[in-house]
Amino acid sequence: MMSRQAFLCSLGSLYLSLLFVFLLMDVYARPANNSALKEKPADSKDENEILPPDHLNGVKMEMDGHLNKEFHQEVFLGKEMEEFEEDSEPRKNRKKLMVIFSKVDINNDKKISAKEMQRWIMEKTDEHFQEAVEENKMHFRAVDPDGDGHVSWDEYKIKFLASKGFNEKEIAEKIKNNEELKIDEETQEVLDNLKDRWYQADNPPPDLLLNEEEFLSFLHPEHSRGMLKFMVKEIIRDLDGDKKLTLSEFISLPVGTVENQQAQDIDDDWVKDRRKEFEEVIDANHDGIVTMEELEEYMDPMNEYNALNEAKQMIAVADENQNHHLELEEILKYSEYFTGSKLMDYARNVHEEF
Repeated sequence: MMSRQAFLCSLGSLYLSLLFVFLLMDVYARPANNSALKEKPADSKDENEILPPDHLNGVKMEMDGHLNKEFHQEVFLGKEMEEFEEDSEPRKNRKKLMVIFSKVDINNDKKISAKEMQRWIMEKTDEHFQEAVEENKMHFRAVDPDGDGHVSWDEYKIKFLASKGFNEKEIAEKIKNNEELKIDEETQEVLDNLKDRWYQADNPPPDLLLNEEEFLSFLHPEHSRGMLKFMVKEIIRDLDGDKKLTLSEFISLPVGTVENQQAQDIDDDWVKDRRKEFEEVIDANHDGIVTMEELEEYMDPMNEYNALNEAKQMIAVADENQNHHLELEEILKYSEYFTGSKLMDYARNVHEEF
C-alpha cells in the first residue's frame, strides 16, 4: 500500500504536469500575428540590410502612413540622438543640450529664431541623408557579391529570400531554371510590393538593373523625388482610389496594436497628433482635403518652406514668454519634446553653467 508521503509526492507531480499542459495550452491559444509564427533565421541581419525600412530618419511620416513620433528629436539632435537615451545621466544630457543650443544660436544673442532653427533642421536632416548614403554602400555590397556595380531583381530576390530563411543555393538554382518557387502568401505579397518599388527606382533608360545610386532610392525614397511620389501613392493606395485624403481617412490608418491601457493612451495621442498634423500642416490650403501634391510636399524632408514651418512649430511648443524665440531655459524645460529626455529638474541652475 502506498504511503501517505509517496501519495502526496505523486499527487504533486501530477499537479505540476497538468499545470505545464495548461500553460502550453494558454500559450498556443493566444492570438499572435503572422510574423511571430514564422521561424526567424538565426542571423536576421541581412534582412535588415536589404529590406527597405518602414522608418526613415528625418521624414515626418513612416512608410506605412504612421506619423514619425520621433521626428522632432531627429531633426533637432541629428546623429547625437542616440546619446540622449532615457537612462543617460540627466546632468550630462543637460550639458549636451546647452552645447547644441550654442550651435543653433549662430548670432550668439542667447535666443533661437525661426530662421536659425530652420537652418539647423536642414543641417540635421542632411546628416541623416549622409548616414543613409553610407549605410547604403554597405547594403549594396551585400546584394552585389560579384562587384559589377549593378544588381538585378533576381539577385536581390535571392538575397531577400535567403534572409527570410530560404536556402540560397536552392532558390538561386530554381530561379536560374525558371522553376516555381514555393513561397508563403505573406512573403510573396512583400516581394510583389518590393518589385514595384524596384521598377520605380530604375531610372531611365530602364534596364531592370540598379546601380548604387538607384539602390539608394529603392531603400530610401526620401533621396529621390520620383520615389517620393511613389511612396505617397503607396500610402494613399491603402485608403481609396480617389488620390485624395480626408481627415477621417488619414486618421483611419492603423495606429498600432493595443495590448494594455498604456498602449491605448499612446495610440490616442497618435490620433490627436494625426488630426493636428492634418489640419495645421499637411492641408496647406485648409480645404479639408489633402491632395497627393500636398502630401508629397509635406513628406519632402529637404523642403525649406516645410523646414521653416517646422521651426516655427517647434518654437511655439516651448515659447512661454511668447517672443517668437527660444531661450535656453525654455528648451531645457521642454527637453523631452526636443530630445526625448526629461531635464526639467535641472533647468533652475542653467545660468551657473552657461
